Amino acid sequence: MSATAFHASLQLLRTRRFGTFWFASLLSNIGTWAQQLAQPWLLLSMGASPFLLGVDAFALAAPVFLLTLVGGALADSSDRRNTILRFQSLQMLCPIVIVLLLWFHAAQPWMVIALSLIVGITDGLSMPSFQSIVPSIVDKAQIPTGIALNSTQFNLSRILGPAIAGALMGSIGAAGAFGVSALSYVPFILVALWVLPHGSTSGSPPHPVAPGFRWAHLQANVRDILAQPVLRGALATVFISGLLCAPLVVFCPVLVRQAMHGDVGHFSLAVGAFGVGGLLGAISLLGLDTKRDRRPITSAFAVGFGVVVMLASQSASIWSLTLLFACGGYAMTMSNTSANTLLQSASSTAVRGQTVSLFMLAMRGGMALGGLFTGLSISLLGVRYALLFNGLLALLCQMVVAIYWARNHTDA
Repeated sequence: MSATAFHASLQLLRTRRFGTFWFASLLSNIGTWAQQLAQPWLLLSMGASPFLLGVDAFALAAPVFLLTLVGGALADSSDRRNTILRFQSLQMLCPIVIVLLLWFHAAQPWMVIALSLIVGITDGLSMPSFQSIVPSIVDKAQIPTGIALNSTQFNLSRILGPAIAGALMGSIGAAGAFGVSALSYVPFILVALWVLPHGSTSGSPPHPVAPGFRWAHLQANVRDILAQPVLRGALATVFISGLLCAPLVVFCPVLVRQAMHGDVGHFSLAVGAFGVGGLLGAISLLGLDTKRDRRPITSAFAVGFGVVVMLASQSASIWSLTLLFACGGYAMTMSNTSANTLLQSASSTAVRGQTVSLFMLAMRGGMALGGLFTGLSISLLGVRYALLFNGLLALLCQMVVAIYWARNHTDA
């Protein structure tokens, strides 16, 4: 870890535009993680099965398959400010509706899942726009630092959000956590409108998307990005982690409640520990030389994440599970953030939104399928054996991708 690189990272955080965006993103993600802790526990409290938890995770992430490439085209060809304003404002209404349903004692599992689908649709269309904000407000040489700093606030929110949600659910109920989620959208939307310039991307894609949106042009841009073996490897690693390892977090409430007979406090502790590990991982990345090859880091920690899932599935106590969740958060952040850095640093400005959309497609698409299939396997095998199988398969697949990368030395 380089002290000079770490100092340069802190200097970027002190700049007005990036620093304000970082803080607004932190507040927004605190609300998001508060809701993500409250929602699965709420569904279980309503009598939902583990399979329905998987359906809820699928509804939240599945629209990525259909819409994130379109969202990437929007990020490259339209005003990102308007895209964020429209879709994030619509998304903000969803936790408000849940608060009202809980207030009038009318909430049903299918209603919560339907609202997750709306959030997933708006995410698919708008996420590439705000994932590409950091490269838009920093110099190209600072992109790795900006992404690592952005990862620190994301993982810090993963600590604070569940802690706040756990306290609120233990006092005023789940409605408090959803209320915090709704309020957290406001500062992010306002700051995003301030830091982003008017208009679309500063460059022209090699296959520009026409104002009327032409699918053939979008496909051509995607083919250009996927033509690079190093980027294909990064996307494959992220997809495998989302498919086989991310279900550890999705089904944490099932593991805590059914296998360990814990309560919402134990669930909050485990999810918070995942955030602590993620924060430590993001801080570790701040000290890396920006020119260092991210491929070995991405693969090594992706393999480690698979090992963590295997061990966590057989954990005998809440405390050992909490420690393993911290290790999992560290491994996932080191792997996914390194892959994201590699992708965004290697892509041109003209197709950066499309590149980000492929990253989100790999991550969220993997999570969508992983939530659905793991929910089904839990219903058949039980939570411990299902997660054990996931971790073992992830370990094997990530080793294959690591070998593929080792044989393709083309620089990104």
